Formats: sequence, C-alpha cells, structure tokens
Amino acid sequence: MNAGAQAEQTAARYLQQHGLKLVQANYRSRFGEIDLILQDGGTLVFAEVRMRRRTDFGGAAASIDAHKQAKLVRTAQLYLATLPSLPPCRFDAVLLLSPEGKEGIEWVKNAFEV
Repeated sequence: MNAGAQAEQTAARYLQQHGLKLVQANYRSRFGEIDLILQDGGTLVFAEVRMRRRTDFGGAAASIDAHKQAKLVRTAQLYLATLPSLPPCRFDAVLLLSPEGKEGIEWVKNAFEV
C-alpha cells in the first residue's frame, strides 16, 4: 500500500473514532477525486486528506489551494446530484505528517467555504 492510501485509511479511522460514518472512499469524477465522504449526524462531509512530511511552504493545508478547492466542489456537486435530496454539507481537511498519523492528526472542519 502506498503512503497516500495509508494516510487516507488513517484519516478514515480517525474520523470514525470521532463519530463520523464512512459513506464512500475515493469518489471519482471527471473533475477529480474526493478522498472520503462521511456522515456527521445530518451533515454530509467531503474530506480531503493531505500528508506532507515537511512543513515548509505552508505544509499540508497550503496544498489545498483555490484550484484544488474548485475541483473538490465540482466533484461534490456531481456526487450530490445522485442523491434524492440535498443534505447540509461541508468540506473538511485531515492533515498528517506521516501515513500512520504518529506525529499527530489535524482535523480542520469547514476547511473552506463555497
């Protein structure tokens, strides 16, 4: 398993331990991919998992730039179009310094607004 896939599994476990329910992993569309789609109560959460071994240049959070955000939003819109009704939604980020999360995991709720 590569480091990115391991980081996504670590993030999914972490979020599930905090009460979220995994709906789907690695949802792909022509616009891009959403790493994790989860349910947090009545809210649908689109989670982007980022791992950066180094923190210079802003670290993992800085890599979710406006271009990446736009791709996530377009992909989420396609996913939402498959649902019978639109639930409340948010975009979260899960930031790791290692695939196993040994150095800690940062969970940023509402990482960006749409």
